[in-house]
Amino acid sequence: MARTRSSSSSNTWRYVNPAYYLKRPKRLALLFMAFVSVSFFVWDRQTLVREHEDELFKLKEELLQLQNQLEELKPDDSIVKKINTTSKNLDDLPIDPIENQRREKVKDAMVHAWTSYEKYAWGHDELQPQSKNGVDSFGGLGATLIDSLDTLYIMGLDEEFQRAKEWITNSLDFNKNYDASVFETTIRVVGGLLSAYDLSGEHVFLEKAKDIADRLLPAWDTPSGIPYNIINLVNGNPHNPGWTGGDSILADSGTEQLEFIALSQRTGDPKYQQKVENVIRELNKTFPADGLLPIYINPHKGTTSYSTITFGAMGDSFYEYLLKVWIQGNKTAAVKPYRDMWETSMKGLLTLVRRTEPSSFAYISEKIGSSLIDKMDELACFAPGMIALGSSGYGPDESSKFLNLAEELAWTCYNFYQSTPTKLAGENYFFHSGQLQDMSVGTSWNILRPETVESLFYLWRLTGNKTYQEWGWDIFQAFEKNSRVESGYVGLKDVNTGVKDNMMQSFFLAETLKYLYLLFSPPSVIPLDEWVFNTEAHPLRIVTRVDSPEASNSKQGTSSNNIRIRARKEGRFDKP
Repeated sequence: MARTRSSSSSNTWRYVNPAYYLKRPKRLALLFMAFVSVSFFVWDRQTLVREHEDELFKLKEELLQLQNQLEELKPDDSIVKKINTTSKNLDDLPIDPIENQRREKVKDAMVHAWTSYEKYAWGHDELQPQSKNGVDSFGGLGATLIDSLDTLYIMGLDEEFQRAKEWITNSLDFNKNYDASVFETTIRVVGGLLSAYDLSGEHVFLEKAKDIADRLLPAWDTPSGIPYNIINLVNGNPHNPGWTGGDSILADSGTEQLEFIALSQRTGDPKYQQKVENVIRELNKTFPADGLLPIYINPHKGTTSYSTITFGAMGDSFYEYLLKVWIQGNKTAAVKPYRDMWETSMKGLLTLVRRTEPSSFAYISEKIGSSLIDKMDELACFAPGMIALGSSGYGPDESSKFLNLAEELAWTCYNFYQSTPTKLAGENYFFHSGQLQDMSVGTSWNILRPETVESLFYLWRLTGNKTYQEWGWDIFQAFEKNSRVESGYVGLKDVNTGVKDNMMQSFFLAETLKYLYLLFSPPSVIPLDEWVFNTEAHPLRIVTRVDSPEASNSKQGTSSNNIRIRARKEGRFDKP
């Protein structure tokens, strides 16, 4: 036993004798390789430890800086307090300090615009900031005041909201001898009042919405059900503008569905929904294979006239409402025909999409007959948001294709702004593929439009990509630099020179500032699975549709009443 132990010890010690390895070069090489490997392993571990310690130190520094910034920032009351526009208590949500700062800046802009309107144009339709007076662009219906209601409410400007409510209660009178645009009155006034009702539960808003809607209804009394686009608010005489040759306008005739369906749901009266759904049924009878309709329609025959096909002015919101009525009805079988028509129109939209060289700007061209026109309105910049919003209704491949298209188009619309000296977009753009400057401003005014910001809002909500917030912030800063004046905000007569006009459009408060505010707010503020925005950015509660559009003439009274009863039980509209 002792010999064995001694022999084993001698054999072991020989492995540490250098002469042993000199006589055996292969083993020397293996030993060297093992030594190098161990050395690299130890060195790598030490490096990782040092890097980890450095990273922790940097993170601690950043955390300390953020804590200091949070202490300096004022809390945003409209975000931290729990209101009925949210799906959960926002007190529990972390606040991004940069988003909070930007949201406060947008809120300050709204306060500046609103207080200027209150001071110089109270009760009038719109403010002229340069001359400090009000004008009645819409017959004296208080368009800016009504358009701003939900923006004030969402931003937590409670005192301002209450003053506006008092004016509506005591002073708003629709009995005016005025030829009103059915479209503009619906999206601004009916939509604004219904949104204020859905948010606050105050019945005065619903009563006023019903009053003005009743005055608009005779516009739909045509042989085809396609409405006239102008109506007198006192005598109810409808007609179309002379410059259309007696035709109705596509967007003006197909952009009342959200508001009038919502009104039927909230009042239990089917007549509003019946009128507007008759329009879609009539158009669907001869709906083309590509889903693209010219902008002029004969109200007597229900047939389209030879005219422009566009996702810009006079065409735009018809396509938007096909998608949004489907969303408003909670995507049930009852509203599936709207989705089907919208998907058909998206096939047609794809045939209008072109790309420039060398910048590869994607744009939606216009069409007359078989000819494409390389022009796109800023108004058509609502389309990226619409396409992104509708993309989730497709299968995975189609969904990805349409979302990618939405992002391409949004990039083009952002460059509408970035391509001018003022960084504000013109009214429309022309494209010149193959030229060094492959995109140029056409009509060069800017009237504070919201469409690009609207699309950035949807894309940020649906993708989480903060790039869209950065683009929105760039646009907001350009408005602050070029459009803010002592008594409100104005548009530009020319985005190249920066010469100002003298009008603060009501949609600047209703849409542009609201979408910017929501762009920097948590997604639980007006969540997209509970609300749908009309084309004037007024959020309306989503109410599940169980009735069939085809059966609305016979069953809608019962169906609407049932929806209303369910809504009451769910606490969606009425305060107890």
